[in-house]
Amino acid sequence: MEHTIQEVIAKLFNIETTVQLTRPDPKFGDFATNVALQLAKPLGKNPREIAEAIAEELRGHEELGEVSVAGPGFINVTLSDQAVLESLKVRPATNRSGQTVVIETNCPNPFKAMHIGHALNAILADTMANLLAVDGAAVHRVSYHGDVGTHVGKSMWAILREIDGDVGKLEAIPADKRNEFMSRMYVEGARAAKESPEARVEIDELAKQSFVLDDPLYKQVYEICKAWSFDEIDVNVARLGNVPIERRYVESETEVPGKTLIKAKTPEFFTKSDGAYIFKGSQYGAFDNVFIGSHGNGLYGAHDMGLIQLKHQDYPNLDLSITVNGEEQAAYFRGVIAASELAIPELKGKLFNYATGLVKLTTGKMSSRTGDVITIDWLFNEFKKAITQAGGEPTDAVVAGALRYQFLKVKIGSDVVFDINDAVSLTGNTGSYLQYAHARARGILAKSEQTVAFPTELFDEDRLLVRKMSEYAEAVNRATESLEPHHVCAYLFELAQEFNRYYEKNQVVGSDKEAHRVGLVAVYADILKAGLTVLGIVAPERL
Repeated sequence: MEHTIQEVIAKLFNIETTVQLTRPDPKFGDFATNVALQLAKPLGKNPREIAEAIAEELRGHEELGEVSVAGPGFINVTLSDQAVLESLKVRPATNRSGQTVVIETNCPNPFKAMHIGHALNAILADTMANLLAVDGAAVHRVSYHGDVGTHVGKSMWAILREIDGDVGKLEAIPADKRNEFMSRMYVEGARAAKESPEARVEIDELAKQSFVLDDPLYKQVYEICKAWSFDEIDVNVARLGNVPIERRYVESETEVPGKTLIKAKTPEFFTKSDGAYIFKGSQYGAFDNVFIGSHGNGLYGAHDMGLIQLKHQDYPNLDLSITVNGEEQAAYFRGVIAASELAIPELKGKLFNYATGLVKLTTGKMSSRTGDVITIDWLFNEFKKAITQAGGEPTDAVVAGALRYQFLKVKIGSDVVFDINDAVSLTGNTGSYLQYAHARARGILAKSEQTVAFPTELFDEDRLLVRKMSEYAEAVNRATESLEPHHVCAYLFELAQEFNRYYEKNQVVGSDKEAHRVGLVAVYADILKAGLTVLGIVAPERL
């Protein structure tokens, strides 16, 4: 449609312009454009006059049913019935075809519980990876985990005291109790670090030991618990519905490349002061930050620069490298990205960090938290209870669908506030509602003996539903362009509502238009499934 209007403008006025279409209220047509108002100044003509000329020319195109002009020069276009049906076949664009993208899709740290914030970041990044793949990119999912440092020291302090030199006590812990044990150990260590100066000194020493592992007992315990942690991370990420990663990076492997690069770029981009290496991030929209401490150890900035090098080494042809982190780290990552682009010029414009908001529950059950965080286990259990109370079967796929949707329907950067019971409702804007909508549509198809075929006619009662179905590609294109999944969520909810209105008024099975309407239901179900798949949500055949 855009190209058709552009060709008309070029023919009438000998000028090239970009045409943007919007979706007006259905009573005005299928598409609208204000291009005539944009052309008024360069052409030196009245916009209404321009619009009338364009509309008159468009009326000769058989795919257009009606073209009208409104207000000062808005052009409203209604497609012909056949064109509306054909628009159902339009697929999302693949604008990133040929591009290579590396995205970190789950990055919780070992030695501590995987919490609700990790779930948000993992789900959002995994869905962004889906959008990138839909847009034609070759997507490489990777992960990054802090296996050294203070948080390890806190856990190890409590673990070593618990086992008192006997590794057998550790190995005797049943597999289903390991996560609970690790969570409790981290909480105890964190509390000790906060309340006891003596414990803090010990924890600092144990944190340093995580970098060298030269104490045999420490190393043995560390490796056992690290393996447990990654096993638990993999289980939880799978429960969330995430696609598996292809490469796992850990912080301990980033120290050397990060420090080496920083020292090589000093004093060009880094400043050395009292043995520390500082990046003047305040000059790049961030803040001045120490990347290597005066003690000679790399800090977070050095490690993230080391990680960027490792990813660039493993994926030398990358066009885009993406991370997803909380809003509180946004300024920090602006500094890391600025420093990395200066130090590695070929990566300029290829490094992006997306900042998320906070996750807040409204259930008032905050006492069920483990330590200072809401764990994934607790969250899944609460969702299962709510689904059971609502009369559903709380499979992991249904729980993950409800949870993912609650995170994804919110614009990136906004806080996510939800009530768990509302999140599993079958009547509101929820993942459960959309899963039910898909199962219901498949159920309708299962009741019909008609052969499913693509509709060849468009009746008056079909138009609103078919028009909404035809907007799928547009919704996905908006989402892929900005990597914002909430556009797909909003569209699917609107689509399901439109179908419900249609189904209330138009019998499918047993009607004189059964064959035709079965075809519409099949298209609707396929679109729902495609959209849910993009969101990483299972589209069940029945619920």
